[in-house]
Formats: sequence, structure tokens, C-alpha cells
Amino acid sequence: MDFSVKKLASDAGVFFSRAVQFTQENLGQAEKTELDAHFENLLTRADNTKNWTEKILRQTEVLLQPSPSARVEEFLYEKLDRKIPSRVTTAELLGQYMTEAANDFGPSTPYGQTLIKVGETQKHLGTAERDFIHSSSINFLTPLRNFLEGDWKTISKERRILQNRRLDLDACKARLKKAKAAEAKAAAEHELRVAQTEFDRQAEVTRLLLEGISSTHVNHLRCLHEFAEAQATYFAQSYQYMVDLQKQLGRFPAPVVGNTDPASPPLSTSPPPATLPVLQVASSNPGEVPLNPVEVPPPVSGTRKARVLYDYEAADSKELSLSADELITVYSLPGLDPDWLIGERGNKKGKVPVTYLELLS
Repeated sequence: MDFSVKKLASDAGVFFSRAVQFTQENLGQAEKTELDAHFENLLTRADNTKNWTEKILRQTEVLLQPSPSARVEEFLYEKLDRKIPSRVTTAELLGQYMTEAANDFGPSTPYGQTLIKVGETQKHLGTAERDFIHSSSINFLTPLRNFLEGDWKTISKERRILQNRRLDLDACKARLKKAKAAEAKAAAEHELRVAQTEFDRQAEVTRLLLEGISSTHVNHLRCLHEFAEAQATYFAQSYQYMVDLQKQLGRFPAPVVGNTDPASPPLSTSPPPATLPVLQVASSNPGEVPLNPVEVPPPVSGTRKARVLYDYEAADSKELSLSADELITVYSLPGLDPDWLIGERGNKKGKVPVTYLELLS
């Protein structure tokens, strides 16, 4: 019991001495041992690494899971060391609703068929998103968390110890300056040597940990490459799914404009944009046969350049076959279906679907 009281009194004395030294330093009434410039640079780099890692981690979590409540739920499961339940992505849920709606409206109707196709694509997009989130969580978020919860806590602990050793060292220096008697000076010099040794030892330990930040950067660089690769794969898959969907939708009939009056004759339907184009030039003579627009010369102005997005096989001699990434000249003609343009490539000319083009100028 007596030993415990003495130790408690000793610890209280050390704490009080450090508090006095710290206060006097802030008031400019005591000298402070300064660390060398290299050590200060290591401290600054470590602080910057910690701050930016926290920001990148938090924003990546928002990117992967925009819902705040879902992020809180995942955080609680992680802290309780329990498996996070599988969650349906928004795209998968949308695809499910579209499929159910198609079954309700009739899967054989044009609307039902389109709902099924778009719904299947949404499910594929949701699966790709799920794979991206899973890969990013393991290969990117986990290493960042491990640094903040492991290495950084160790560095922070050793820095606090170093701060205390420095305060002890400077307090010993102050006592030595105030000592008058020879015996007091001798005791103060001994305390100073001990404090200097402990400070130097702790400074070396902290320096080694701070220099390890370079290895942290190398590890995070590798993780960043894996994150970018996973994101690129996700976007490439999503793009391909949408390209395939666009091609599938091009084979479906265009919507029918219904007539609610049963006594009226049914209205004619618009042809599919990529298969059965209506392509005519208006004539002032109602009895005149419409001209083939491919045979009509191009307008003096109004031509544009366009880049072909996908390959297209001409359905007949009036259409122009296309190859992805090639550049062609396009223009419109009076009476031309708005979903089509006239395309020219060299001495070849024909109708081309607008959905397969990116207009450049």
C-alpha cells in the first residue's frame, strides 16, 4: 500500500512538472527543445497522410454506398464483428420491378417485351455494381482502415510518449539552471542525462515509425491501382450492357399511337428506327411517285461530320453500312424520318440510323 502511494505521488509530481513546463513554453517563459528539420518534415508528412487517408476513405464509402443509414448499419455490423447482410442494389431492384410489371402488362406486348429487356439489363448492371463494391471494399477500403486503426494509432501513441520525454528533458534543463548548491547541481545533471537518454531513445523509435509512412504510400498506391482497375471493369461492363440493350431495342417495333375512338380507323404505326425507315421526299404533286432520297443531291449547307458508334449492316441498297469509329458526312432531307440521316463516305451514300452516330459538328 505504501509503495502504491509513493508511486502515485511520483506520477503526480511528473505530471505536474510536465504541465508547468508546457504552460511556460506556451507563455514564452521556458525554452523548448526543437526537433531537427528532417524529423519535422516526417511529422508533417505523417499528419497529411492521416488526414487525406481519412477524407479519401469517407468519400469512397459514400461513393460505394450513398445511403447514410446503410453505411451506419454496415459500420455497426463491422464493429460487432458480424457478417454484413447481402443488400439488393438499386439497379437490381429496378430490374425486378420492371420484370414484374411486364408480367402484369403482358410479356408479349411491345411494352412488356421492352420492360423485360430493360429489366434484365438493370439486373446485370446491379450485379456488376455489386462486384465493384465488393472488390473495392476488400482491396481499397480495408487497407485504408487498417492504416488508420493500426499503424496510425501506434504512431500517435509513440508521438505522445516523445512529447512527454521532451517535456521531462526541458524541465530537467530548467532545474539545472536554477540549481545553486553543488549537490543540487549534481542531482540535476544526473536527471538531465537520464532524461536526455530516454528522449533520444524515444525519438529514434518515433523516427522509424514515421519513416515507415513511405511503405504505407507504396501499399496505398498498389491498392489505388486495384481500385481504378475495378472501377474501369465496372464501367466497361456497364457500357457493354447498354450497347447490347440499345441493339436489342432497335429490333423492337416503335410505339403505336392508339386511337380511343372505336369508330375511327386505326392509325398507321411508325416503323422501327433501325429496320423499317420511312424515307420520302415531299412532292408538291400528290400523284407523283416520291423520289429516292439517296438520289437527291446533298444540300448546299447543313452537312455535318459524325463518328460511328457501332457497326451497322445495311438492310437494303438504300442504306449505308457502317463500321464503328469511322467518320462520315451526314445531312437531312425534307420529308426524311427524324430517326434517320443521309450518310456519305467517299462515293457511297445511303440512309443511316441516328442512334448509331455521334454528331461532331
